[in-house]
Amino acid sequence: MGKITAVSPFAPATLPKAPPIDGVRFATAEAGIRYKGRTDLMVAVMEPGTVAAGVLTQSKTCSAPVELCRASLAHGRARILVVNSGNANAFTGMRGREAVAATVDAAAAAAGCPREEVYAASTGVIGEPMDAGKFTHLLAGLVKSGKADMFEPAARAILTTDTYPKLAVRKADVGGTKVKINGFCKGAGMIAPDMATMLCFIFTDAAIEQSLLQRLVSTHVETTFNCMTVDGDTSTSDTCLVFATGTAAKRGQTPLIDAADPRLAAFENALHDVMRDLAIQVAKDGEGLSKFVTFEVSGAEDFKAARTIARACANSPILKTAIAGEDPNWGRVVMAVGKSGEAADRDRLAIWFGPHCVARNGERAAEYDEKTVAKYMKARDIVIRVDVGVGGGKATVWTCDLTHDYVSINADYRS
Repeated sequence: MGKITAVSPFAPATLPKAPPIDGVRFATAEAGIRYKGRTDLMVAVMEPGTVAAGVLTQSKTCSAPVELCRASLAHGRARILVVNSGNANAFTGMRGREAVAATVDAAAAAAGCPREEVYAASTGVIGEPMDAGKFTHLLAGLVKSGKADMFEPAARAILTTDTYPKLAVRKADVGGTKVKINGFCKGAGMIAPDMATMLCFIFTDAAIEQSLLQRLVSTHVETTFNCMTVDGDTSTSDTCLVFATGTAAKRGQTPLIDAADPRLAAFENALHDVMRDLAIQVAKDGEGLSKFVTFEVSGAEDFKAARTIARACANSPILKTAIAGEDPNWGRVVMAVGKSGEAADRDRLAIWFGPHCVARNGERAAEYDEKTVAKYMKARDIVIRVDVGVGGGKATVWTCDLTHDYVSINADYRS
């Protein structure tokens, strides 16, 4: 696996404390799938009646676990989630599907549930056959030993080239009942989600109807995970799943079943915050990064056009390397806007690096000062704003710079 030479400069000094959520237990193990001396298997066991919602990769070469999750989501119920790191079980043919089937059989037996209530996810090297025999025999014991206060160990077990586990915690008042939402995810490279992020799992005790939860997840993915990129590469394994145990009903919460219910807003806002927090954390742990970069695009035809333009900037290697080199080369922003394929008025285009306007009305701004902007580029957090001058659409996309370390990590990924 590629050598990680340093922890991200944006790694938090302390991780958020994720409180237990009624109806969810976790267990981890060292299965030796690829790594030695660390956990690489995570199991989440959920109370009967738990509903599931999610979004999955749009990759045409998706993994076998993604196919399983797509089938299970059609039923909308969940009892057990099995996640491994070190092997993506993608592009592994019939053997990959057989490995998933063996996992489902063992997990369903361990949890005492129907096969359609089993979910699985895998992350790691693509194209290497998965030996499910390394961990299926562990599942029964893990189900029995699961504990509620295990969010951080669960988050650590699914990491690959990440330099820190990513957790987010929120609470919401739903009609006078406090509900909890905890989430964790992994991702550092091969990140340009086309519906989700690498792997993301969110748990809540809220009582909510499955189709309504699915509607929320699908909606808020668009302005969170789909507005984040590291390198422009959509994974075969992208998976974002949200599980709601409904146990808050035992404390008096009337289930959320109607999108017009005024109580929904608090839950929806908290869920969005968790998803946004996790998306930003992934960008802040991009492989080899030295800077966190925010592209804010306005003046586009609509939100989707603005996001496309922002993504064109955020995925441009020549622009991202200039940022890594602390070079205020705003001409590369002009290039990225132009190649996006979306409408933009060249002669009304305006660009800012932080507070500094570098271009206005289709040419370099009169007040532009190279030394001043170069000084700004030495910051760790960089904000680049672009107004394309054709409408009211706006969007924000988060990314990081592209450094020599990114090349080194990925050149040695399978070493």
